[in-house]
Amino acid sequence: LGRRGSRARRSGGRARASGNNTGQPGAEKGSKSTAAGRKHSVSKATINPTELVAGDAVNQDFTPKLSRKTKIVATIGPATATRAGFKALADSGINVARLNMSHGDHASHGEIVDIVREYNSMHNEAIAIMLDTKGPEVRSGDLSDPIELRPDDAFTFTIKQEGIKERKNTVTVNYDDFINDVHIGDLLLVDGGMMSFEVTNIGDLDVDCKVVDGGVLKSRRHLNVRGKSASLPSITEKDWDDIEFGVKSGVDYYALSFVKDARVVHELRAYLEKKKADIKILVKIESADSIANLDEILEATDGAMVARGDLGAELPIEEVPMLQQRIVQTCRKLGKPVIVATNMLESMIDNPTPTRAEVSDIAIAVREGADAVMLSGESAFGKFPTKSVQVMSTVSENTEQALELYEGIRRFGSEVSEPITWIKSPEGFSTPVGAEFVSSFYMSEVLAYHTTTMANTIDSPCVVFTRHGNMPRLLSHYRPKGLIFAFTDNPKVQSNLALYHSVCPLGLDFSHDREDTFNRALDLLKEEGYIQTGQVVTIVQSGKRPIWRETGCHTIQVRMVD
Repeated sequence: LGRRGSRARRSGGRARASGNNTGQPGAEKGSKSTAAGRKHSVSKATINPTELVAGDAVNQDFTPKLSRKTKIVATIGPATATRAGFKALADSGINVARLNMSHGDHASHGEIVDIVREYNSMHNEAIAIMLDTKGPEVRSGDLSDPIELRPDDAFTFTIKQEGIKERKNTVTVNYDDFINDVHIGDLLLVDGGMMSFEVTNIGDLDVDCKVVDGGVLKSRRHLNVRGKSASLPSITEKDWDDIEFGVKSGVDYYALSFVKDARVVHELRAYLEKKKADIKILVKIESADSIANLDEILEATDGAMVARGDLGAELPIEEVPMLQQRIVQTCRKLGKPVIVATNMLESMIDNPTPTRAEVSDIAIAVREGADAVMLSGESAFGKFPTKSVQVMSTVSENTEQALELYEGIRRFGSEVSEPITWIKSPEGFSTPVGAEFVSSFYMSEVLAYHTTTMANTIDSPCVVFTRHGNMPRLLSHYRPKGLIFAFTDNPKVQSNLALYHSVCPLGLDFSHDREDTFNRALDLLKEEGYIQTGQVVTIVQSGKRPIWRETGCHTIQVRMVD
């Protein structure tokens, strides 16, 4: 979530009553918006403002600590793996730290986990940790020197290791079934299309090619076959070792590479249940097979990542934008978080400013309804990691404000969100009645929808108390205009909520006294600069698992902050 100013920054005090107490809290009467939160006035027929604001007026110049709703995932690498480097990145506003298991070892990644946890503890933050598996990558072998290739040059990929140094224009492949996966006429892509080769002949050990797009071939380059996925298992032996490391380290998310079908998701979930590990599964949609089985994969997973690099290599690149939109919208319908990744600010690896196309790319992902956008090399080994986060944050926040301000472009609010599938009861389950109904999934969704409607009407943030995270996820699905402050006494739930759009997860010990807990929560929000005295908030009390209520008691209440 975006941070305006330093963490210690406060509002500079409350404005005293000025006689103009008739406008919506946080906005002058008749004004359309303020720069801080784009507040909209509400008619007296809807709300009696004098009942919401008593005594001192709210500070018109108050700037909330948080405003951005779209989350940022940042890959941690050599440029940001130190305490100082990570702190600079975290202070800029990241929400999820990504560990790329294609690089580094368990010792170095373990140090990053410790740094993230230390930062969270010191700043009462909930930056989640995502472990991204390497997956079944097909790569070329080592070369003594780079090979410069021109169009129409002959070149050979081989699975034979012996005598490779004596062979001209030849490189090994790390996958023995490579010769069975390709056919004459196939197009082989190096590093997602930086170079390409057409298959002209297939032997027992060699695949002969003609260079289509030339360049300089270096060691250990990633290989794709256009329109095909390698016949390798989605979870390799190395991946299982890394997954076990993730269990021991207590990471929050797995990003599972090259998922082909729902079976592999079920396999990993069964493993995690056996280990009693509360780790959410995100599937990376990046192969031809994953598109063919997209609906069943997204039904099985906890969330998804649109990994556009390999997706654009295995499928025609012109199809990627519409595939991205399809994946995002399907996840939105299912109420599952979705990340848009790859090349979002690629030029900022070397340059301090992005291209205009990259800025538009981020804005499009936000408009489509993505929960998060991701940095890869920009934050891992780029020259400007902190500035990359700042650019991504600013573009996301400005796009969100535009979606609210300009009629006709806000497309994914509660008025168009459909009931989400994971909240429905199993097939054949009859609709509950009476006391059974009020503690059912149906009632939770009703409360989430109407909490969003009320919060939007009075232009307030939502406050929810949760032990399992279901109600904040439901509220996120309905996309309220304001933020969702989700208080929990479960640290694992707090970090698991970090990826969800609009949700600001905060740790708080719950007491047996509901009013005491409410008051301490609002005091914390005020002290930290999230809200101010005189502002109204919408509090929802619901969910399948009650915290303080007796069965049958659900509430949505509006409170003014003292």
